[in-house]
Amino acid sequence: MDLLKHKNKTLTFDNFEVDKLLKNYSTPLYVYSENQILTQYFDFMDTANHFEINSPLVCFALKSNPNPALLKSLFKAGAGADIVSGGELKRALDCGCSADKIVFSGVGKTEEEIKDGIKAGVYSFNVESFEELEMINELAGKAKKKARFALRINPKVNAKTHKYISTGYKTHKFGLLTDDVAKFLKRKSKLKNVELVGLSVHIGSQLTDFKATKKAIQELFELAILAPKTLEFVDVGGGLGVNYKREDDSTYLGEYMEVVSSVVNSYAKKHNFNPRVVFEPGRFISASSGILLTKVIRTKKSAEHNFAIVDGGMNDFVRTSLYQAYHHIVPVKVKAGKKKYFDIVGPICETADSFASNYQIQNLNAGDHIAVLDVGAYGHSMSSTYNMRTRPTEVVIKKDHSLEEFNY
Repeated sequence: MDLLKHKNKTLTFDNFEVDKLLKNYSTPLYVYSENQILTQYFDFMDTANHFEINSPLVCFALKSNPNPALLKSLFKAGAGADIVSGGELKRALDCGCSADKIVFSGVGKTEEEIKDGIKAGVYSFNVESFEELEMINELAGKAKKKARFALRINPKVNAKTHKYISTGYKTHKFGLLTDDVAKFLKRKSKLKNVELVGLSVHIGSQLTDFKATKKAIQELFELAILAPKTLEFVDVGGGLGVNYKREDDSTYLGEYMEVVSSVVNSYAKKHNFNPRVVFEPGRFISASSGILLTKVIRTKKSAEHNFAIVDGGMNDFVRTSLYQAYHHIVPVKVKAGKKKYFDIVGPICETADSFASNYQIQNLNAGDHIAVLDVGAYGHSMSSTYNMRTRPTEVVIKKDHSLEEFNY
C-alpha cells in the first residue's frame, strides 16, 4: 500500500486527501489509517510464521496507542493485548480482546488492578517482584481462583536505545534478576493460588540492534529449562524499532524474527523445549499508522534562525521534546521554490517544545499545514493538557474510507 504521497501537489494518507480533513477539523489533529495498522500486524504475524515460531501470540502494547477503533480492528484480526494498568485492561476488554489473550505487565500493579485481572481471567500476570507475586497469590485465594503468572527477568543487558526507554539493566526498576529467578525455580513454591506458566523479558523500546536482544532471550530460555515443569510459553517482549528517518523502505522485522527463531530452534533441538512464543509489539504495529497535522501560526526570524511556529505543541506530541526523537515532516500542499531550513516549534512555554531543528523543508508561511509522520505510537497516548490546552482530536480512516472521530 502506498500509504503517504502527494497527488496533484496535495498530501494523501491511505489514499485519502488530507485537505478534506482540514476543512472539517481544526488542528492539531491526529489521523490514523486502519488499513496500515492491520498491514503491520499481519506482516508481523506472517514473518513469525515464516520463521516457524510456535503458536505466536502477538499482544499489542496498548500504551503505544489505545485508540478504540484501532484496537477493535486488531482484536478482531486475532491480536491480544499487553497492558500495564487497570484502565488498559478495561479498554482491551471493552474493545473485544479475549481475556485469555491479555498479558498484564507493569512494575506497579495495585491491589485493585490485580483483583480486576484475576476476575477477568487474564492469560498471565507478568510479575516484576516476589512481593507482587505474594499479593497476587493472596488475592487469588480470596477470590477462590488460581492466577496464571510469568516471571519477568531482568537480564542485566544494556540495550542500544535512549536511556529513558531502556529497561533491562540491573539499575532499572523492571523485572527480577536472573539469579533470583533461578533460585525461585529450583525450590518448591509454597504459593498455592498461582500457577507458573511462563517467563518473560523486555529490555527496551526502539530496538534496532539485536545483540542484547539475543542475549536476553538466551538467558530467558536458560532459566525456562530450570522450571519444575515444562512452561507453556516464553514472552520475548516488544520494543522492535521502526525506520523513522525513512531513508529507504527497510524494516528490522526479518532480522529481529531471525534472532528469536535461532534461539527458539536451538533450545528445541538441545532440550526438546519448544514453547509458545508471546510478543508484545507496540511501536512496530502502530507508529506508521498515524500522522499529526498542524498549522503554521506565524514565522519568525532570529539572526540566522528561521522559526515556523505551529499550533501543535509538546503537550500534543512529546517524543521530539522528551527523547530528542527524529520524525519526518512533510507539507500538506507542495509549493514551488527553494527549500529553507526551519526550527519547527510549538506554542508551549518550554524551549524543549520543538518538532525539529534546522529542518530542510519548502518555505513555510502563516496558514500552511504540515504533517508530522509516524506518530501512531506514543503520540496521542502520551499527550496532556499542559498549559491548559485541549488534547487533539483523533480521526480514524476506516478500511471503507469512512471516518470515525474521537475526543477526550
